[in-house]
Amino acid sequence: MTIATFAAGCFWGIEAQFKQITGVISTRVGYLGGRTENPSYELVCTGNTGHAEVIEITFDPAIVSFESLLTIFWQLHNPTTLNRQGPDVGSQYRSAIFYHDEQQRQLALSSKQKLTASNRYQNPIVTEITAASIFYPAEQYHQCYLEKKGLAVCH
Repeated sequence: MTIATFAAGCFWGIEAQFKQITGVISTRVGYLGGRTENPSYELVCTGNTGHAEVIEITFDPAIVSFESLLTIFWQLHNPTTLNRQGPDVGSQYRSAIFYHDEQQRQLALSSKQKLTASNRYQNPIVTEITAASIFYPAEQYHQCYLEKKGLAVCH
């Protein structure tokens, strides 16, 4: 099993999307990339901790590749809006790929370059590509939130 970690705005929606992918074993939403130890949702929402709302995906690379997960990541959000996705504004909603090894870093950089070269977007892609640091799981009520509200099906 392998881990991928992405930030693409509010973690609820992207969790519901990634849970549907064959080869994804499990997901957890949480916080990564900041300065505060054991941050709470309320602290992260202030934008002062430096954390992003992220999804940690455990997947079977024999079934779904990291490259495939990257393709889905790019499709699920607008990577050209700095610290914003839809109505959600703040650095905690930034677009980011947090890589776990050199291969993931290279694949992330390559996918970003290909997307930039495709001219799909008029504005520059602002997605950061950064080494993963400590992942802090979000509070239990955030895990599979949309499913709990009857708005999505999580497996």
